[in-house]
Amino acid sequence: MAAKTPSMRALSRYLLRPQASLHPTRPSKPHSKQYSAAAAGARLNVPLEYDSTPLLNHTSKSALANPELPEHIRKGQTKRINLYTAVNEALRYALQTDERVLVFGEDIQFGGVFRCTMNLAADFGTDRVFNTPLSEQGLVGFAIGAAAEGLRPVAEVQFADYVFPAFDQIHNEAAKYRYRSGSTGVHCGGLTIRMPSGSVGHGALYHTQSPEALFTHTPGLRVVVPRSPVQAKGLLLSSIRAADPVIFMEPKILYRAAVEQVPVDAYYLPLDKAEVLKTGKDVTIVSYGTPLYTCSAAIAAAEKDFGCSVELIDLRTIYPWDRETVLSSVKKTGRAIVVHESMMNAGVGAEVAATIQEQAFLRLEAPVKRVAGWATHTGLVFEKIIIPDVTRVYDAIKKTIDY
Repeated sequence: MAAKTPSMRALSRYLLRPQASLHPTRPSKPHSKQYSAAAAGARLNVPLEYDSTPLLNHTSKSALANPELPEHIRKGQTKRINLYTAVNEALRYALQTDERVLVFGEDIQFGGVFRCTMNLAADFGTDRVFNTPLSEQGLVGFAIGAAAEGLRPVAEVQFADYVFPAFDQIHNEAAKYRYRSGSTGVHCGGLTIRMPSGSVGHGALYHTQSPEALFTHTPGLRVVVPRSPVQAKGLLLSSIRAADPVIFMEPKILYRAAVEQVPVDAYYLPLDKAEVLKTGKDVTIVSYGTPLYTCSAAIAAAEKDFGCSVELIDLRTIYPWDRETVLSSVKKTGRAIVVHESMMNAGVGAEVAATIQEQAFLRLEAPVKRVAGWATHTGLVFEKIIIPDVTRVYDAIKKTIDY
């Protein structure tokens, strides 16, 4: 596809505005339930205030207080950027510091649909930053071959919804390369596959899917989902230098919505560690990506209304996930809720819940509860009632602490 096509620019403008409407002259109607079944009168599903959410670093001081950052970074400077800019900065640093890094995908030379690769082709040349044909199987297959030859390719799948033609390449080639090569040392560990995932408010059937659970069923891969600009920059840089193939899934609604202070210099965040975002003593909520903001809003309301104390954990890497941090928390609180956008059946929450049941059963005061997307395709007007909202998480907290 030729660069700078009007249709692609129009799609970018539309998808990067989560509140945009297909029918701007028609009054919008709320599709999600605003009231709570557990607490009569509670009105919860109001627009999330990203400018004040505690999940984002609104000051330089809070950003640099992160104990996972090395000391020289914590003594440095920050700047306020959004998530897609953080991805762009990580890619830029990787290209600058490692000549083995290649960045490619469909329409990425002019920045891609979400502008994550903007200006990289101009600055690093089209030998290292280039468009590919409209073939997910082809571009992922090429990436696997490049990684096997010692390069560090970063392949972009334009939407996670489009990855399925390449699933065979990922599952049968990338994930098994090291295993089938035995003692020869041949592998494709330098491979990173980026893809925008999840809902955006108006994505419908083919721009809303969250297929991360499919990749967590594939040994040999790492699956990473960042929640914020700070996380996106540090986790992506760690993914690019990882010794394993990484599926890096970027929540598309957060590309512009999530804005925070981010360290200017490059840094690396761990790919094998969950993060406790908020401590609590009565119930543990485990989530990742966009739903963390939903959980945070529900927690604030629940703690005010019910007098409870809720712990919130971001898995960050959902495969292989950090069992130790989750189990330690649940053994302390005695209750657990798992929240994710993707559908409930055979989702990430099922694995987390099963592990908690197996290894912390005697400490549980209530059944492990899952709050997830319903098992259906996402029709345009139904998106808001399919994915978890603040009311559903709030009700889950109430039911769990009252069990």
